[in-house]
Amino acid sequence: MQKSVRYNEGHALHLALLARKEGTKRGFLGKKAAEASRWHEKWFALYQNVLFYFEGEQSGRPAGMYLLEGCSCERAAAPPRPGAGPGGARDALDKQYYFTVLFGHEGQKPLELRCEEEQDGKEWMEAIHQASYADILIEREVLMQKYIHLVQIVETEKIAANQLRHQLEDQDTEIERLKSEIIALNKTKERMRPYQSNQEDEDPDIKKIKKVQSFMRGWLCRRKWKTIVQDYICSPHAESMRKRNQIVFTMVEAESEYVHQLYILVNGFLRPLRMAASSKKPPISHDDVSSIFLNSETIMFLHEIFHQGLKARIANWPTLILADLFDILLPMLNIYQEFVRNHQYSLQVLANCKQNRDFDKLLKQYEANPACEGRMLETFLTYPMFQIPRYIITLHELLAHTPHEHVERKSLEFAKSKLEELSRIMHDEVSDTENIRKNLAIERMIVEGCDILLDTSQTFIRQGSLIQVPSVERGKLSKVRLGSLSLKKEGERQCFLFTKHFLICTRSSGGKLHLLKTGGVLSLIECTLIEEPDASEDDSKGSGHVFGHLDFKIVVEPPDAAPFTVVLLAPSRQEKAAWTSDISQCVDNIRCNGLMTIVFEENSKVSVPHMIKSDARLHKDDTDICFSKTLNSCKVPQIRYASVERLLERLTDLRFLSIDFLNTFLHTYRIFTTAAVVLAKLSDIYKKPFTSIPVRSLELFFATSQNNRGEHLVDSKSPRLCRKFSSPPPLAVSRTSSPVRARKLSLTSPLNSRIGALDLTTSSTSSSPTATQSPVASPPPHAAVPESAAVDRAAVVGSVPSDTSELSPCRSPSTPRHLRYRQAGGQTADNSHCSVSPASAFAIATAAAGHGNPPGFNNTERTCDKEFIIRRTATNRVLNVLRHWVSKHAQDFELNNELKMNVLNLLEEVLRDPDLLPQERKATANILRVLSQDDQDDIYLKLEDIIQLTDCPKAECFETLSAMELAEQITLLDHIIFRSIPYEEFLGQGWMKLDKNERTPYIMKTSQHFNDMSNLVTSQIMNYPDITSRANAIEKWVAVADICRCLHNYNGVLEITSALNRSAIYRLKKTWAKVSKQTKALMDKLQKTVSSEGRFKNLRETLKNCNPPAVPYLGMYLTDLAFIEEGTPNFTEEGLVNFSKMRMISHIIREIRQFQQTSYRIDHQPKVTQYLLDKALIIDEDTLYELSLKIEPRLPA
Repeated sequence: MQKSVRYNEGHALHLALLARKEGTKRGFLGKKAAEASRWHEKWFALYQNVLFYFEGEQSGRPAGMYLLEGCSCERAAAPPRPGAGPGGARDALDKQYYFTVLFGHEGQKPLELRCEEEQDGKEWMEAIHQASYADILIEREVLMQKYIHLVQIVETEKIAANQLRHQLEDQDTEIERLKSEIIALNKTKERMRPYQSNQEDEDPDIKKIKKVQSFMRGWLCRRKWKTIVQDYICSPHAESMRKRNQIVFTMVEAESEYVHQLYILVNGFLRPLRMAASSKKPPISHDDVSSIFLNSETIMFLHEIFHQGLKARIANWPTLILADLFDILLPMLNIYQEFVRNHQYSLQVLANCKQNRDFDKLLKQYEANPACEGRMLETFLTYPMFQIPRYIITLHELLAHTPHEHVERKSLEFAKSKLEELSRIMHDEVSDTENIRKNLAIERMIVEGCDILLDTSQTFIRQGSLIQVPSVERGKLSKVRLGSLSLKKEGERQCFLFTKHFLICTRSSGGKLHLLKTGGVLSLIECTLIEEPDASEDDSKGSGHVFGHLDFKIVVEPPDAAPFTVVLLAPSRQEKAAWTSDISQCVDNIRCNGLMTIVFEENSKVSVPHMIKSDARLHKDDTDICFSKTLNSCKVPQIRYASVERLLERLTDLRFLSIDFLNTFLHTYRIFTTAAVVLAKLSDIYKKPFTSIPVRSLELFFATSQNNRGEHLVDSKSPRLCRKFSSPPPLAVSRTSSPVRARKLSLTSPLNSRIGALDLTTSSTSSSPTATQSPVASPPPHAAVPESAAVDRAAVVGSVPSDTSELSPCRSPSTPRHLRYRQAGGQTADNSHCSVSPASAFAIATAAAGHGNPPGFNNTERTCDKEFIIRRTATNRVLNVLRHWVSKHAQDFELNNELKMNVLNLLEEVLRDPDLLPQERKATANILRVLSQDDQDDIYLKLEDIIQLTDCPKAECFETLSAMELAEQITLLDHIIFRSIPYEEFLGQGWMKLDKNERTPYIMKTSQHFNDMSNLVTSQIMNYPDITSRANAIEKWVAVADICRCLHNYNGVLEITSALNRSAIYRLKKTWAKVSKQTKALMDKLQKTVSSEGRFKNLRETLKNCNPPAVPYLGMYLTDLAFIEEGTPNFTEEGLVNFSKMRMISHIIREIRQFQQTSYRIDHQPKVTQYLLDKALIIDEDTLYELSLKIEPRLPA
């Protein structure tokens, strides 16, 4: 067997000789020996990429050689010398220059060298670096990339050349046909020559007559052709061609903008990050750069070619043939498919990289580039995801204006079908990554940053503006009033709710957010929500009367700090209900997970994550469901497509409930099912709770139910079996009867194992004479049993210490004593025995919350009955969904009285349940109370009321009204109309149907009001006969628009700016010459804010940085919804619901409802609204233009 490598020794000696004579670098160097501290002086010679060393300068045979290709050379520090030596020797050694040659493979020791002079050392390092061919390898990699791009371009050009070849062949055939026609015409002409020669002999008068006849025939022919041309210009076909050409011109502009965006992505981010990854201390690796920007450069090259082709077609106008360009684009779609599949992973990699401070700082420098215009990297990475759907919409419009017999119609239809296939995948990916982009956008807005938002499982729920009441002292609210101006200014907070955390921020004048130093990030697992705070001891009216029942508390009990309370005020009761419903749903979601974890782990020794993982129906695709790679807030894969039955099954699965799924389902369920079906499913789950858990999970749950009853007696060391529970505290009389609704998390979950509280359901502690939360209690009426005593019975009987000093350190004064338990202070777990599991203790603790046993079900039965837990959880789930449905989607019940009656009947049936726990009974009563309330929106002013109030005897005119009055009342009207739109009108593109007035009356009313306001502005300006008055009116309306901008009424801004851009006003050059430069500059600023360029990118950025209340432009959201509806169908070919599309629609509806729920505090002024709603002042479009021509006639051509 060969043990060594053979090489040509003669050739090696020849190369050594050449190195001695012609080497690039030669000289003596110190070479470190195998021993750690010995150096040998050798004579080195470098030839090409081989380094030889000799024993001396005159040696003819080399002592060794090194191949330098692929190596690297670095300077090394002088080695330490432990032995003491003469000072001069040490100084000489310190002056020597050390460097190391590192080889790029394992097993090869580095070559350590030194020389006497620093300059000589640098020359050796430079020579070795050149001999390593590192620059050549980099250049080779760059050339290979260019080669790949060129190969793709060549393939594209081959396809184009092939098509051109076919066209040339067709043209040759056409030329041959035309030649034959010319020959035939020449023959006919030759036959006519004898007749023409005879005409030369005719009489001159006959010639004159024929000349006149010829002139008349020509005139009649030209007149006929003019009529034909004019008729064609007015024909539908010509109109279609004009629209078709306009679509193409718009497409060219959009493609140019898209290529510019890709150029910024590649040259502003990709290439600089590649260079940064090659630095000595790279903030990011090359692999991460490739993962984030996969195929971005290739996509840019592809669209540069496509853009050049579009411009070439425009040069051949009016003949526009585009199908061949799309034929070139279609073979490249596999590049887009790779980008789409990688999109979600790229955003996750980017989120992970941002946790590196150096990378985050570098990225912020790149994003500060003026070319980025304030957009983040995530925005640029998302642009390619929206490009294919834009092509589909463009093709739809082209086909709508392309005749069926057009030469390229079939090619356009084929291109559209191919692009739609890719668009379906893209819509799913955009939907799946929407949450990641939203979290990263909020994290970037916060100046201090927020690491919890870099967790990709953190799901955004809602945001809005709330007022924080000053700090609470000894449980008493400061006596401040809601109308206080200082409270509104200083206490205003921008709040963000996520599935696991609640963020409280202040907003600076520049729009940036700052987290509060104390209580800025609240972990929901440490929070208790109190919706209706109790009255304070010194104020009999209570905070509810002080703040108009708009306040709610969040009690925070961090494990490593003192508890504190955050008191927040909502602008309205509707918004308070929305906030508390979402917060409680997040709390209930975590609590439900904790409950099911305890129940299943204690009874079956199978953890809930393992149980979910073992249930293939939750993560494996099937004929009736398809999952995406993204996980929801419950760590379960999100649904991409599913049948209605599977969606209802997910809604009622007791093991978990994702709030993002619940919001999406309730927003969009009417697209694929009915409210009656949903309610029937909830009713079935309440009546038959065991149908909501898969059979396999139930088998695991009940498999060891018999064994568990005796295991606790054998295994006395189990920490779960050694917990003690105390009985309810004695009753006392409260000073007020106002209800308290508190939601407490499961503190026995692994996330907070240090705290021993157990409260797994919605705790609603009544402050009636039969219950209290007072920490001081009278002695119990029954005999006390010490907490350290062992409990050997099936039912737990205990007592509460009579002194609060005996409480556990982890206990919070904000939590009722009967909902707490603690370990015995003087006894270890080894000496404690408990015959009840935490699952049974849950039933006891929740029963204790009512201070008594419900009739028909005693504690002993509950302890041993594990089915009781499932029934209570099912009831809790049904009540949670109904509460969310009733509080946030009240319009469903206002418009459907049958649904409302069925829900009332179900809730009354729940109340008749003899085993219902007190807190469940209280929650059911609350839902009944909310559902039974009539005219819930009476507190809001409606447009019909305003119209009735406008019948004033005296009408104001434009001159007597101030700009502030006009702006405020325009804002009030716009928000009232915008707020009145029910969310179901945003489903199904009803505003684009023929029966749009019946299907979407409120959207049509909003559109009509926009047009009326715009026409009023135009008519008011045109009513003035003199130039000065018209210029003053323009300046006043621009001032009104600027005040609307300050009031965040961007719909009003667009109403006024669109009026000023109407042709009747825009053409009045003399009038505009009288307008001041400041007004014109302000006008340009307002137009830029509400411009439709880039899908309203400036308006979206402005809305993101403003606090509600605000009135956005509704057309922006309708465009987004149409964009989603056009791109993907509601159902797949297999009949499954496209739930990814539902998720995108729900996201837009949630954003709209966020602005609908926050109202303006503007007083209604009938004299102003009478002027604004007076349609007698409006002049129609044709009359306006005629009036404009009279004021300033057209200049002669």
